[in-house]
Amino acid sequence: MERSPLLRLLRPSLSAPFVLLLLLVLPLFARSTPVTAAPDAQQGTRSDWLTVAIDPNLPERYYNRLLSLIVYRVKTQQTDDGLKRVLLLDRSRRAAATIGLVPLNKANNAAIYTRFYAPVVAFATVTDDIALDELAARWRGEGDGPLVVSREYEAELTVLLGAAMGESVIVTSTEGILAAVEADASAVGIVPFDRLHPRFKVLSVDGVNVLDNQLVPSEYGLAAAVAVQGKDAAPLAATLAGLVTQATNRDADRLTALIMTGVTAMTRVTASKMEQKGFDYPARVISPTLSAADITHISNEVPFIDGCVVNASQDNLTMCSDTTYWAALEAVGTDIVGLSGNHVNDFGRDGARESIGWYRENNIPIYGSGLTLEEACAPLILERNGNRIAFIAALAFGPAFAWATDDLPGACYYYDHKDLIFEEIQKLRPDVDVIAVELQYLETYNPYPTDLQVTEFRELRDQGVDIVTGVQSHVPQAFEPYGPEGERSPSVIVYGLGNLFFDQMWSWQTRTELMARHTIYQGQVISTEILTAVLEDYAQPRWATEPERAALLQSIFQAAPTRPD
Repeated sequence: MERSPLLRLLRPSLSAPFVLLLLLVLPLFARSTPVTAAPDAQQGTRSDWLTVAIDPNLPERYYNRLLSLIVYRVKTQQTDDGLKRVLLLDRSRRAAATIGLVPLNKANNAAIYTRFYAPVVAFATVTDDIALDELAARWRGEGDGPLVVSREYEAELTVLLGAAMGESVIVTSTEGILAAVEADASAVGIVPFDRLHPRFKVLSVDGVNVLDNQLVPSEYGLAAAVAVQGKDAAPLAATLAGLVTQATNRDADRLTALIMTGVTAMTRVTASKMEQKGFDYPARVISPTLSAADITHISNEVPFIDGCVVNASQDNLTMCSDTTYWAALEAVGTDIVGLSGNHVNDFGRDGARESIGWYRENNIPIYGSGLTLEEACAPLILERNGNRIAFIAALAFGPAFAWATDDLPGACYYYDHKDLIFEEIQKLRPDVDVIAVELQYLETYNPYPTDLQVTEFRELRDQGVDIVTGVQSHVPQAFEPYGPEGERSPSVIVYGLGNLFFDQMWSWQTRTELMARHTIYQGQVISTEILTAVLEDYAQPRWATEPERAALLQSIFQAAPTRPD
């Protein structure tokens, strides 16, 4: 009796119990779906056959699944030349189409599986980019430092980086890569995209970042594909891709880019510059990056008051923005506005009502302030690309007239309603993927968070918050990423981002700015990037130069608190 093609081609490494199970199950398939023997060499040239071979070096996680699909599921294939019967051959030289691993940029739109990889270093690293050639050199055992990988994806990396893996490459588990790169500043790891977490810093490859929500996949050098090559490759690949599970480890439809920003107060000298140079003046340099995010957050300290009069005095502490200044926030693609600032009631309760009413009339999502205490402390929930995110904002500072009451507008005061916020977090946890809490905290003008700040921000994380952000600081402060090794889940604490749009030009520290770009994938925060800018002309941020960025990153890395045991 002739053996099934599936049994003839299955890898000999399969265990005996698995083969026995197949022997028991295969007759069921044979009765319902007859298997046609492969044609001989002469038949293989007939126009009504589409003959296919699978590269025997393909890893088993792909090989056996594709083998089963071709034998039992894909009987025919529509091609440009009409409907053809699909037959599996065990010799690629006789086949019209072959299936194997290739770099994604050589898959020619015929990929079945795609796998994206990220070069990673310890989070507290200044370097931002690495060349594909440097990764290839490290793969060979050369280059400027060790390469740390997992044996699990050796086949894909061999296709992407060339020669066989060198003996000096450090091979460990995916989890072990974290310990290796944190222990050696010269080490670079390579991790599958879907196994990233915030304690890694992801490097771009030749200037292309796998975290980019605008990524053109074919332009990224560290992505591999199981692809069909040869005749009728694209339609066959599309058929098979529709049948496989986990066809990619980077599904753009499940990725959300969230940018959180620091203090915005378009008032005083900033307002004067906007009146002179255009209401979108503050946004002109940075808007392409901020508006590209799926969610762009603004923490606006001051109320929008129609006809607000500009008072450019640095001693002016009663602040507002004219409603025309929204043009700057619109230009950066603002999606949500946190209103936990302690200036929200600078124009009294009536001014707060006017401002909140203006937001609502213009369908601008706000949180952290409200017409009542209940509104002020309520979460804002958004869904983007399948990720459901809850935002909460609170004021942990004075003055008391900025706080909402049961029937008066203002900000949600943190300390009087801490238990309420904690209860809300617990209620939200089963229903959302990510919880982000921002606090308007004590202003210290120091990159080092205070001991109490560290305690209270970590307390929020321990309640189940995924992203904790300080929106009070007028200078950049430390970041604190968390990840595996017994941790609850991937998360990050940002102690202070500094200013975004505010006129504090009186020191280098107040001129420097951070923005946190969080990547949320399939319901988890998997990475946080630090964007760096410098304020010019009292109103307009520009991107930091390389030396400025390096110095700024070093200052906040040095200010990071000691990780808890």
